[in-house]
Amino acid sequence: MKFRVERDVLADAVAWAARSLPVRPSVPVLAGLLIETSPENSSESGGSDPAGSGLVLSTFDYETSARATLPADVAEEGRALVSGRLLADICRSLPNKPVEMAVEGAKVSLTCGSARFSLQTMPVEEYPALPDMPAATGTVSSESFASAVAQAVVAAGRDDMLPVLTGVRIEIEGPSISLLATDRFRLSHRELGWQPGSTDASVAALVPARVLADTAKSLTAGSEVTIALASSGAGEGIIGFEGSAGGGVRRTTTRLLDGEFPKVRTLFPSQHATIARVDKASLIESVKRVSLVAERNTAVQMAFAEGMLTLDAGSGDEAQASESLEASVNGEDITTGFNPQFLLDGLTAIESPVVEMAFTQASKPAVMAGAGSLDADADADFRYLLMPRRLLS
Repeated sequence: MKFRVERDVLADAVAWAARSLPVRPSVPVLAGLLIETSPENSSESGGSDPAGSGLVLSTFDYETSARATLPADVAEEGRALVSGRLLADICRSLPNKPVEMAVEGAKVSLTCGSARFSLQTMPVEEYPALPDMPAATGTVSSESFASAVAQAVVAAGRDDMLPVLTGVRIEIEGPSISLLATDRFRLSHRELGWQPGSTDASVAALVPARVLADTAKSLTAGSEVTIALASSGAGEGIIGFEGSAGGGVRRTTTRLLDGEFPKVRTLFPSQHATIARVDKASLIESVKRVSLVAERNTAVQMAFAEGMLTLDAGSGDEAQASESLEASVNGEDITTGFNPQFLLDGLTAIESPVVEMAFTQASKPAVMAGAGSLDADADADFRYLLMPRRLLS
């Protein structure tokens, strides 16, 4: 194996592939990054990669795989397995000059300008084969997808004892995608449009939230992301994402979570007794200030009355804080309270300048959404449902 590649292209692709390396690999070879060269690298979906002659970098931990193709001048075909994190560190530190890599016996040599490194290879024959991508289901704008995923994962659980709740449920129905996540205390629901490969596409999957968030963020270099999800047959139990970057293609697959995601859509109430709208930036700053005196596991109280929202925290002989904001309030006066961090998570996920909070009663969950102004209706694409906390008397 011998090739020459631009330093920035290589460093970016190695860093992208190495991000999926396991912290504690079950077997030593899973800490490796597989380097493969071929004059005609064929993509798994058929045809040749747009990069033509080039290089393929891969990582895999039996759950999540990452594969990056990039343009390179290949002198000799071959493959080698080296420490992925070490290679990433080296590539990040190289001078801005072309990089040459070649296999020399049991080592891989890397030369960049006057810098030269020699890396010990790992047994490439022991490295597992990467899973194939399922057939492409459709494409979506990479920026829109990254934004939608970032909003959805806010409510995903982090307790590995409840693995189903650590995932995001992706529901594909014709030209729309729904993203749902919950940790039992809050619920996020994001809708976005896309271009399905089939107009009657109907499929659902439960994807690990951490992997989904990382993948969506990392595939924004190109204009589109291809989502590959099998409804049955070959590739079932795996979801794949593919996008372009650095003149090549980046592809990630991950195993789906097992288990039945709770039927959460019915938790969103159809009617509300009180609807309040508040400037989002002002509310975020107020919640941050007031919550400074909130003891652990206590709520920030929110009292909505005509034209005003009053926030309170702290009680008894301890420190206390209070602050009032202008608000548009329609309906009955209401006083309730929320976990301040969960409240901030929802507010930060909303992209509009105004937040709408809709209530049925103080002891029931509130629904948060964005709005263009204090007089505008709420946006329908993102909703965040938050359970109230008991207020201290």
